[in-house]
Amino acid sequence: MTISLFGYGATNQAIANTLSNVNIFDDKFDNINKDTNLNNLLPSYLFDPNSSSIEIVTPGIAPSNPLVQKAKNIISEYDFFYKDFPYTIWISGTNGKTTTTQMLQYLLNSKGSLSGGNIGTPIVRLNKDAPIWILETSSFTLHYTKIAKPNIYILLPIEPDHLSWHGSFEEYERAKLKPLDRLQEGEMAIVPYKYKDYPTNGFLVTYSNSIDLAKYFDIDIGLINHKEPFLLDALLALSVTKALYDECDYTLINSFMSEAHKLEEFKDNKNRLWIDDSKATNISASTQALLRYKNQQIHLIVGGDDKGVDMSNFISNMKNYNIKLYTIGSNSHKLALLCNQFNIKYQQFEFLKDAIMAIDKELEDGIAILSPAAASLDQFSSYKDRGEQFKLFIKNLEV
Repeated sequence: MTISLFGYGATNQAIANTLSNVNIFDDKFDNINKDTNLNNLLPSYLFDPNSSSIEIVTPGIAPSNPLVQKAKNIISEYDFFYKDFPYTIWISGTNGKTTTTQMLQYLLNSKGSLSGGNIGTPIVRLNKDAPIWILETSSFTLHYTKIAKPNIYILLPIEPDHLSWHGSFEEYERAKLKPLDRLQEGEMAIVPYKYKDYPTNGFLVTYSNSIDLAKYFDIDIGLINHKEPFLLDALLALSVTKALYDECDYTLINSFMSEAHKLEEFKDNKNRLWIDDSKATNISASTQALLRYKNQQIHLIVGGDDKGVDMSNFISNMKNYNIKLYTIGSNSHKLALLCNQFNIKYQQFEFLKDAIMAIDKELEDGIAILSPAAASLDQFSSYKDRGEQFKLFIKNLEV
């Protein structure tokens, strides 16, 4: 069997190191070479679909890529390693899937669970003897997955995102719902109420908000310290522990600390409040952030790679806040045009540092927040890099 890997990202590097002697095709390769495990590193144009038994696609490669278009036997890494899966819980959605995954792992760590997938450890490196895998699962992976399924599927709300990759919101949404097609009797999915009539053989629990979940699983919402949007994440994690073990550890969930760059508050040397929400890479995440501070004066840094999403409604909604926008990144000009169209106060910049310098001159009351509603790769190596630079610029502001 000849295995072809498309892309040489972290996922496929882990697979290649496990399997060895595979063909790896990547647009970055100009010449034929080998890695330390003697896998073949090949330019993409050398791929021959008639000489390949299986093609495993790294999640970041879109269906429009010529490699994918030529391939005949595409599967995801989930499909390839599915026979080794223990009991698995998949977590997906547009926003909150990382936090929900981390919270659930925090709650189930004592049960021997392991987490991975889209964050942390690639599934090929997870111990297959562990009793439970908790997998953050992206729409990219779901798009290519045809066989594998979870035992429990947690789906957070779906909002427009990654449209340039999927081609449309309908395709993005379809990818997120695919696990429901393969669920069997005795398996469960917790999904937004919008999908209450979606056909599945699994047991479907639906919710419209945090209160719905708390009522259904008999969770005392008043004993949870987390605020939205983290409250919904906490309730989804607790719902799983209630379903599996009839346990609801309020003390443990309240001790969970959220990750950096997600609504991370800090003060500058003038005691003014700044928020690093660099992980808000889509409009839904930024909208949730703004709701938390809706009663304050807001200085919002927004912009980057919007992934083909229409930003009109997002900018139009700014009229409901006491807000000024500072646009940056590759869609800065587009956002500025929308601000003019909807009569929203703004200043247009190219770079993050310039926006911070402008806010520094104006910030008195209220808060300043980096919640870009866009991906970071137009100017940064990652959302983490964007967040770290944001904090460093502010640390270096003069008193």
